[in-house]
Amino acid sequence: MPPEIAALIDKPWLLAIVLGAGAVLGIAVERFVESLKRAERRAYWKGRNSAKKRSGASGAGGAKGATDLAADQLRTVMQASFRARPLLNKPERRLLGVIDAALAAENPGWRAMGQVSLGEILSSTDKDAYFAINSKRVDLLIVDADCQPLHAVEFQGAGHHTGKTAAARDAVKKEALRRAGIGYVEVVKGDTPAEVREMVRKLVGRVASGAG
Repeated sequence: MPPEIAALIDKPWLLAIVLGAGAVLGIAVERFVESLKRAERRAYWKGRNSAKKRSGASGAGGAKGATDLAADQLRTVMQASFRARPLLNKPERRLLGVIDAALAAENPGWRAMGQVSLGEILSSTDKDAYFAINSKRVDLLIVDADCQPLHAVEFQGAGHHTGKTAAARDAVKKEALRRAGIGYVEVVKGDTPAEVREMVRKLVGRVASGAG
């Protein structure tokens, strides 16, 4: 038996240290190898996505790529089931009814729409800024007779601010709308129909007076 092994057997505490160090080193190597594999996978998918984007921007190749994507999506949809669901929940539907009635009385040319995507009513030359708001929505949007957006109306129900990022998402929406010159108002749970009608009267009067 080699003297080094015999020395470890004679000193169990030293053997435990050596075994422990070996285990730690083994775990570290395993994690390092796994991180390399993850990096390779990320690079693979990043390259694949980039190739798709390049092919999508290049003539016939782009058309073929778009057709293949549409075909994949169609196959996926054909294998799934769907059902219709209301665009607005009950409190939002009640709020829309009150706002519609108030608009009919105060300014018949205006109307309200539900669950409007900011990407449809805002534009920006800054692509990153646009992507930041593209998928966000407002509960209701008041537009004029030409469908120009005037005021976003957010209903703050009991569960509106659940989650750590809700307030941050609202701040992003508010700032983007403000920069586009679109108003932002909130209706909270407990506001009466009379209070909502008064809010609409003020919004109509604000635009009529040029306050925006």
